[in-house]
Amino acid sequence: MVEASEQAAARQLLSAWQTPRQINFIEEAVRPLTRGEGYAVQRAFLVATGDKPMGWKIAATSAAGQQHIGVSGPMAGRLLASRCLPDGATVSMRGNVMRVIEAEFAFCMGSDVTPQGSNPLTVEQVMTQVNDLHLAIEIPNSRYQDFLTAGEAQLIADFACASYMVLGAAITTEWRDVDLAAQVVQVSREGQVIAQGLGANALGDPRVALTWLANELISHGMHLHKGEVVITGTCVVPVSVQEGQTLSAQFPGLGEVCVAITL
Repeated sequence: MVEASEQAAARQLLSAWQTPRQINFIEEAVRPLTRGEGYAVQRAFLVATGDKPMGWKIAATSAAGQQHIGVSGPMAGRLLASRCLPDGATVSMRGNVMRVIEAEFAFCMGSDVTPQGSNPLTVEQVMTQVNDLHLAIEIPNSRYQDFLTAGEAQLIADFACASYMVLGAAITTEWRDVDLAAQVVQVSREGQVIAQGLGANALGDPRVALTWLANELISHGMHLHKGEVVITGTCVVPVSVQEGQTLSAQFPGLGEVCVAITL
């Protein structure tokens, strides 16, 4: 794709981001067709928002999730500072076509993650660059009316369905000694548990998911930066929400994070 096409595609997404009012798809003349083209439009979309990048999300980290939206594998999407909220925040569902929340681990990077030789980075190499672990709730959304059939290039362009994230404080316990793959994760609504899963639902292990992201970005000419936050994919089946509900994502032994949903 040429730069003018990337910017034209980004403007169409920006309109839906600001309204919010979904579009059908990016117009065919400037529509990204490959993962690489999707990331190019994503970069142009980021610039068009005028917002500060906060970090990254990883979408479609389970086989079921990939099948649900018709993609070949995980996808990286941008998180923006204006939509990263503190624990206990209130989030509006106005214009949200997905209307779910997801319970996720979040890593904060302590340094840039750049190539180390010609081989892909290992989990150990990436984890040495992590500063803190947080608990998070993602409230995704799409700028497409039918995100299930948009395809991975368009979904990547659209920040991989990123919207809001509620981020808890850094965990103060010795989390590096915790088996995050075996960690129980549950979501409660008004104090009642309604969904439960494991850290392993994020590409087998949240640490593995983070490593996938680091290598994915490098393969497309990007990299993780110091201070960026990465949410590594939902540990539970996405939970449907309605206005007026208060929900919490609980990670026994590590803590919890809460969100209130409004119209």
